[in-house]
Amino acid sequence: MSDSPNLLSGKRKYLFGLLLFLFISLIGVAFGIRDRDDFDVSRREVLLRKIGHELLLQSGDSTSRVLPVEKLGDNEYQVRFEKEFTFQPGSLVSTTQRLLAQDPFASDYIVNVLNCANASVAYGYAISKNKKDDIVPCLGRRQPVACYIINIKFKPSGITTAKNTYLLGGGLLCLAVVGLIFFRPVKPRKVLPVDDQHTDMITLGAVLFDTKNRKLIIDGIATDLTGTETRVLSIFAKSQNEIIERSRLQKEIWEDEGVIVGRSLDMFISKLRKKLEPDPNIKIVVIRGKGYRLEVSASEESYRIR
Repeated sequence: MSDSPNLLSGKRKYLFGLLLFLFISLIGVAFGIRDRDDFDVSRREVLLRKIGHELLLQSGDSTSRVLPVEKLGDNEYQVRFEKEFTFQPGSLVSTTQRLLAQDPFASDYIVNVLNCANASVAYGYAISKNKKDDIVPCLGRRQPVACYIINIKFKPSGITTAKNTYLLGGGLLCLAVVGLIFFRPVKPRKVLPVDDQHTDMITLGAVLFDTKNRKLIIDGIATDLTGTETRVLSIFAKSQNEIIERSRLQKEIWEDEGVIVGRSLDMFISKLRKKLEPDPNIKIVVIRGKGYRLEVSASEESYRIR
């Protein structure tokens, strides 16, 4: 009987050692995946710059620069140029396909060429791993000389492969099982009734702005917002009918992400305007030399529901 406490103590030490080993292994795998992802992202940006370089050469421009590539999201990038240029849609399609073939995770993507002035789409197409699903219109129509931005969005499978995901998932599962054996179960937290849960809704004219679920609801119809669109509109909603400086928006939205903002703000403002168009009492206006202002008619003042 005297050996029982020692046996129990040995089992606990063994389980603790196994738990520590699994934890350290997972940390190593996570850092390895992150380093690989950072490398693949940098390599993709080099390929995107090369696309811009070849487009300039095809338009007869061998001196102006391709500006730094902007990373708008996990799978979305933007290529900008120092000067105006022209392009042949067929050449753009073949150039992107040839260069992105060197990226093993870029089999599905959408390319939109935007006008710098208003972020409208001058030309766009979609490439799929299944060639019959490609959407490539108007190849023979050469575009006029103008300021263009090339926006490329890849399929969300992106850089991190399923193999890495399964590896981390399996490791976390093992860690959870060992933890349940080693530690006493934790009493689950009490879930509050639905009526007591916190909500965060804002009304803007006839528009209901659901900041938590990233939606605009107009006449019962919901329109999805991206994370960045939600952050931009939240800043406007908190200071309705007041001028919001452009520098403030850039600082609060993008500064901590360490990416170049450029014309990204103008693009998101343009998208928000289109989504707010159904309500004539609300609009985002440009205040020259200062920034923007969310104008809501006096009769439709917004208020916050808590």
